[in-house]
Amino acid sequence: MADTVSLHRVNRHLLQKQHLSAEAANTDIVQIVRDIYGLHATNATTPYISLFARAGDFTRDRLERELYVQKSLGKIRCVRTTVHVLPRETIPIAFAATRCLVEISSETFLRYTGGVTREQYEETSREILHILRGEGLSTALIKKRLGTGLNVSPIVNLMCDQGLLVRGRSDKGWKSNTHTYYVFCEYFPGMDLAAMDPVRAREMTVRQYLSAYGPATVKDISWWSGFTLTEVRRILRLLGEEVTEVAISELEGTYIMLAADRDALQHCQPTPEPAVNLLPALDPYLQGYKERQRYLDREHHDMAFDRSGNSTSTILVDGRVAGVWDLADGPRPAVKLFLFRPPDGKVLHLLESRARAMGEFILDRPVDLEMCHEMVPLPRRNAGGFMSPLRA
Repeated sequence: MADTVSLHRVNRHLLQKQHLSAEAANTDIVQIVRDIYGLHATNATTPYISLFARAGDFTRDRLERELYVQKSLGKIRCVRTTVHVLPRETIPIAFAATRCLVEISSETFLRYTGGVTREQYEETSREILHILRGEGLSTALIKKRLGTGLNVSPIVNLMCDQGLLVRGRSDKGWKSNTHTYYVFCEYFPGMDLAAMDPVRAREMTVRQYLSAYGPATVKDISWWSGFTLTEVRRILRLLGEEVTEVAISELEGTYIMLAADRDALQHCQPTPEPAVNLLPALDPYLQGYKERQRYLDREHHDMAFDRSGNSTSTILVDGRVAGVWDLADGPRPAVKLFLFRPPDGKVLHLLESRARAMGEFILDRPVDLEMCHEMVPLPRRNAGGFMSPLRA
């Protein structure tokens, strides 16, 4: 019979694993990224804010140094066909595990949205590799050098997903979703993306997921990874005694975790101080699960997730979503706060402190706080509405 643990204990355990609790404080951002598998990077600012929520004394230049100077981290599209910041050693594993899923998505975008034929892609990609030899360029400069009328963005996107190019620093600052593109083998010399067997890579990816997010369900693993349920079950059978099952007292079903983490979960002790966190839209903690009752009441689901499963910027209290936050720039910049229920005084004090620090980190100037008393549910918003959940 599977052990039974309380949901509160599970959430406190995961806050520690995700470096979101005081007792798990760490200033080594590469280790943090490694411990949580990676950072969502579909939106440019998300990795920075995710690390600000986790790393002591974090500054933006620390991430940029690891990404673009030391190159201990890198950006690739992988699980859930989304761009992630990953540790250097994880990149070949993630590439091999997800390439077949990622390329299908990129090739579809190339043909049906970008309007580029296969022949045009083959010819243009060869020209781009020649142009980028020894330097990095944005898509605008690549297009100018090519002298072409083709839509270059889906071409470089597919080249990245085939391991030919890699995304580098934006020439427009940390808030821009543009990139400078480099030839992969020049940017990461000696990294062999073809060396990893895809079957083995998927097994390693599931193990990495359970290390960062377990206990979790089979559906959680499948949704996060993009692997089929059949493939996930095959991998779990292969892992054998490396994994174990637990029951969570307030939730239905069976949850899977690494057997090596069982003692840490069982001995995880609640602390007297509440853990209060502000997380960005698409933070790994919320994006890690398909079944979200573990950290979110059903009645508030549409305040935190849109129709596509994208999480907005959220307020966590002891690992559960307690509200939503947003940033209003302008003459009087403010962090907006929408709470599902009135918090106690200690939580409110910590929340106000975290919110001011977050606003100053993003805007580089002091901010006010603004309490909101209503919001439009995200499924009723236009696409992308989850990025500004409290905008009027």
